[in-house]
Amino acid sequence: MANLTFSLLGRGSAGAPYTPMLSAMPSRSIPVALAGASVLLAAVAGCAPQESTPSTPSASGLACGKDALKTRTGGKLTIGTDDPAYEPWFTENKPENGKGFESAVAYAVAEKLGYARADVVWTRVTFNNAIAPGPKPFDFDINQFSVTEERRKAVDFSSPYYLVRQTVIALKGSKIAGAKSLADLKGATLGAQVGTTSYQAITDVIKPSGKPQVYNSNDDAKKALQNGQIDGLVVDLPTAFYITGAEITDATIVGQLPQVGVPEQFGLVLDKDSPLTGCVTQAVDALRNDGKLTELEKQWLAQTAGAPELT
Repeated sequence: MANLTFSLLGRGSAGAPYTPMLSAMPSRSIPVALAGASVLLAAVAGCAPQESTPSTPSASGLACGKDALKTRTGGKLTIGTDDPAYEPWFTENKPENGKGFESAVAYAVAEKLGYARADVVWTRVTFNNAIAPGPKPFDFDINQFSVTEERRKAVDFSSPYYLVRQTVIALKGSKIAGAKSLADLKGATLGAQVGTTSYQAITDVIKPSGKPQVYNSNDDAKKALQNGQIDGLVVDLPTAFYITGAEITDATIVGQLPQVGVPEQFGLVLDKDSPLTGCVTQAVDALRNDGKLTELEKQWLAQTAGAPELT
């Protein structure tokens, strides 16, 4: 799911901005892109808070352990995601199984905070509700949320756990299947899920002559593509590989959209001014610094095919 503009800022601690200045990811195969992303993130995180033992104050003065964190339910960590939860981020629509990149990341963050797998409780929250103002039914939510300044007005974000590119896919017989540039997409009817940066990429980067189509879910958007109601669908790159490889086999990746400014980043979502933001960020930083995020990317998101860049 491309939950998914290119104005990105993470949060280094509760109330403190985390502003990595990164160059654009290379438009090569996904393993190279993912590896490059991890190197870049590791480079900018050299001053990030280090992992602390449970209940022990870290260098930032935060007590980040199970017995110190004020979670929704004492002794439990409630994690939100959407329903359905899509591949390759989750598998079989079962976030509790620990399979898929984001499920694995969620459990790794929980472990850093001192929570055993049995202490994790999952709850389903729609994408738009998760980033809307107001109290949330989770301690943090993981659902391919791109970090944007607009969203930060309503919610907190952890530091980034993944860098991403937006991608256009189309049926192989589509008039845009052979597109080489953004100009080739100007006359196309394009679609994306509501509230995502995939939709924003259409309006801000591609800028087609016609109005983009918006859908309540990626499933609805994929059906529209298959039925010929749209010429192309915009999703994040790993989702594009999964859709074209396993779900719509007569679809193809047209190409990646160019990065504008700082690369798009995914962060965990928390309540605005949540007391957990600093500790969750420290856990993400620790996973980045010890190589665990890179390991999980290779395990769940690595692909062998490349995707050309649309210029």
